[in-house]
Amino acid sequence: MNSSFDNIIKSEKPVLIDFFATWCGPCKVLGPILKEVKENLGDWISIIKIDVDKNQQIASKYQVRGVPTMILFQEGKQLWRESGVLDKNAIIKVILDKSHK
Repeated sequence: MNSSFDNIIKSEKPVLIDFFATWCGPCKVLGPILKEVKENLGDWISIIKIDVDKNQQIASKYQVRGVPTMILFQEGKQLWRESGVLDKNAIIKVILDKSHK
């Protein structure tokens, strides 16, 4: 799993990783918001959900201590991270501000 994860975050296009847990209430709120973000930004970004209970190695590597935690990567670099729920416009703004085309 880790090597494919590493390949995903090395993408030239921005990749937003949503670290979540099935038992987490705020994670359920964030799901539909991220769908809207994807609809707004389209193929320009990848949004990937990672279940921290099933992928503890990756969660540990990136020191994810609370869920939901979003981390934005581009070309293997971590550009931004935030724990908790943000609204669609805030997430889109961060992605556009932090990533480069």
